Amino acid sequence: MESVAVLGLGIVGSRVRGLLVDAGYSVSCWSRTQRGLSGEVETPEAAVEGADLVSLYLKDVAMVRDVFARAMAGLKTGAIVMNHSTIDLPTTLWLAEQCASKGCDFLDAPFTGSKDASAAGQLLYYTGGDEGLVEKVSDFLAVSSKGRIHCGEIGTAMVTKLGTNLISACTVQAMSEALAIAVKHGVKAEVFTEAAIKNGSGSPLMAMKYPGMLAGDFEPHFTMANMWKDSRYALALAESAGVELPAISAVSARMGEMCADGFADLDFSALAKAYEEKL
Repeated sequence: MESVAVLGLGIVGSRVRGLLVDAGYSVSCWSRTQRGLSGEVETPEAAVEGADLVSLYLKDVAMVRDVFARAMAGLKTGAIVMNHSTIDLPTTLWLAEQCASKGCDFLDAPFTGSKDASAAGQLLYYTGGDEGLVEKVSDFLAVSSKGRIHCGEIGTAMVTKLGTNLISACTVQAMSEALAIAVKHGVKAEVFTEAAIKNGSGSPLMAMKYPGMLAGDFEPHFTMANMWKDSRYALALAESAGVELPAISAVSARMGEMCADGFADLDFSALAKAYEEKL
């Protein structure tokens, strides 16, 4: 597959586009905010025209539905469309239906990893759909990733992604609360974070986020607004399944408050800013 279209040139999409260009793919691209990149065109329709493979790295449900409805006019029969955006389950299934109506194949393929991982080609893709189709695009996915996990039919990858983001959001909130309590009772922040990272509860996320939290560095790798959005999609999944989610319900409410207070474009580790005076 030589001809690729990338729709969405944000933190991850722009970096994946660069990796694909470096790997020798012919890449056309589009973003609502023009970036001045080679191959960039003015409309989604123009970006996907003639493309063998179309990758979506868009922000949310509203943008995915709007942009893809426009792009469909340019899709060629037989193209493979991959959605990497984190969206809800109904929109994932809608994309599959729209692709089928155009004679195109579709893969549900969100990822884990953010700015640094995408720049280094170290994303991890979750895939949902036909396994043979996943194999067909394996070399393409390998350009921007360290691997992939096949989750099942279309929709299972998106459910997996939302579930893992639920864990991340709740973990960072717990990290913020624990650090605030420790510091308030006289434990040095550096001592507590080292102890927490080396504890059985420690995780790569903890090692990744605590240094920035201590330094007050909330440069966005994954924004508060995006994590809040994903928490609401997870809550919708829970409602449809009749499952109660008290932890993410509380964290989602806190993220909504913080977005309203002006922290939407910071990294979601800015959850710690609610306790800033105690750190």
